[in-house]
Amino acid sequence: METPITKSQEFRSEFLRLLQSRRSHKVPLVADSSKPVQDPLFQAAVPSTETIESCPKENIGNLKEMLIEENLHLHTEAGEQGKLPLLIISLKDKSEERRPAIVFMHGTNTNKEWLRPWLEAYASRRYVAIGLDSRYHGERAHCKTAYRDALISSWKNGNTMPFIFDTVWDLIKLADYLTEREDIDPKRIGITGISLGGMHAWFAAAADTRYSVVVPLIGVQGFKWAIDNDEWEARVNSIKPLFEEARIDQGKKEIDKELVEKVWNRIAPGLASHFDSPYSLPVIAPRPLYILNGAKDPRCPLGGLEVPLKRAEKAYKETACPGNFKFVAEDGVGHEVTSFMIKESSDWFDKFLKQSGHVHM
Repeated sequence: METPITKSQEFRSEFLRLLQSRRSHKVPLVADSSKPVQDPLFQAAVPSTETIESCPKENIGNLKEMLIEENLHLHTEAGEQGKLPLLIISLKDKSEERRPAIVFMHGTNTNKEWLRPWLEAYASRRYVAIGLDSRYHGERAHCKTAYRDALISSWKNGNTMPFIFDTVWDLIKLADYLTEREDIDPKRIGITGISLGGMHAWFAAAADTRYSVVVPLIGVQGFKWAIDNDEWEARVNSIKPLFEEARIDQGKKEIDKELVEKVWNRIAPGLASHFDSPYSLPVIAPRPLYILNGAKDPRCPLGGLEVPLKRAEKAYKETACPGNFKFVAEDGVGHEVTSFMIKESSDWFDKFLKQSGHVHM
């Protein structure tokens, strides 16, 4: 009988093969210094930072003066989108001790600069906090329609995967870089994100075991379930121009489930089949995973999580770590991050990344 580990390895090899199938040329893993971004690009209205500002922080009076900020470009592949912009914030520290690190992923149409209050809160608590621009966002976007245009181009040409998967490739390369840094404990690297960023966190952890603690916020969903149960509309509406373009190309009067499945298969092959949440969540076991969603979130309908959650629970039991898995759908909450989610994720990271230098396995 196959062990869960074998299944996980098979999943990762197959997923990596897909990611490599649409890459440009390999380049050496180099991080160049860059300048702070003075006027970050938002591709839609700027979301409030009030919730992430509620993140627990150490009471350091002169915190801003105590922080070190690094702006870098990490080369993850050839070409313009192969330059990964990083914003790394940490606390000045004279000790030689390696610290835990957390990667933070922004949502659709925002950027790493928006994450700053969240990064600073974790840095105050002695984490190395890493924000980045996902593909076609922030420094990787040259206009307000960059992400939308990239999605449409992927549908038409099938040569890139701007929805989730290309950024997961960057996150694998980022793990290569972070594990080599002298200030970071390579065994204590967490990842979290909001909405699209939550999807990035979930798939990066499925793809790469170096992300040892994972907290996706309002991102985990069942893509195939949504198609089969006509619950796809809210997710589709979040990137509507792509589906409108596909509808016209296919000569359809309206967007329907058949079209939705076609689009996912084209721009993110396997997203609505063998890489979907019923298969990708269990492979994160036994690493600590806390999924936080809104109970009324139409983009991540709870019905689509029944099977994935059952399978994940089973995987955590089989690896003798049932306490490393948690799911909460916050009552009355739609597609939004709350201060409860920010506090819960903070406590989860502290529990698994702060104690005794290693994750509990």
